[in-house]
Amino acid sequence: MPGLIGKKIGMTSVFDDEGRSIACTLLEVGPCHVTQLKTEEKDGYQAVQLGYDEKKEKNTSKALQGHFKAANVNPLRKLVEFKSFESELSLGQKVTLDEHFEEGDFLDVSGVSKGKGFQGVVKRYNFAGVGGQTHGQHNRARHPGSIGACSTPSRVFKGMRMGGRMGSDKVKVQNLQVVKMIGDKNLLLVKGSVPGSNNSYVIIEK
Repeated sequence: MPGLIGKKIGMTSVFDDEGRSIACTLLEVGPCHVTQLKTEEKDGYQAVQLGYDEKKEKNTSKALQGHFKAANVNPLRKLVEFKSFESELSLGQKVTLDEHFEEGDFLDVSGVSKGKGFQGVVKRYNFAGVGGQTHGQHNRARHPGSIGACSTPSRVFKGMRMGGRMGSDKVKVQNLQVVKMIGDKNLLLVKGSVPGSNNSYVIIEK
């Protein structure tokens, strides 16, 4: 299995054998259920669709209710497709954490980063601001400064770094080491930080 779906619980720290404190992120990974198997003959490509986090049937659309019943699983909140998978997987199969990951493994974790709303250039792009308040400048310390070039080319170039919406982007952090696994509780402790807020969904890939 190339990956599993999980949820970011929060951050903590553990001590290694030499007494050093290691910042870690606690993830709840799985259990996931196989909700669809896609094949070259029927769909044009090979993939497996996994579902995670059960929800009530009354909060599920009729189309998705039929989709889950075909796989003989309860309705699930999060569905993710993985392109490559083992051929021995079957529809409705339960996939757990300890079947695929071990302590010491290096994983890639992707999620949606925290949204920060509309931000200026100092926060968004680490601009230094216009500078001091001499020579008549007033209240311009965090402003972007000049963005154009007079009559030539008489426009602002595409991609100019300016204020705007920041965050809420898909981010992947690679090579996070598994520090500890608690298989019976579906918990995974990885070294370092993971994108997203607490209780947000993440995708863990090997």
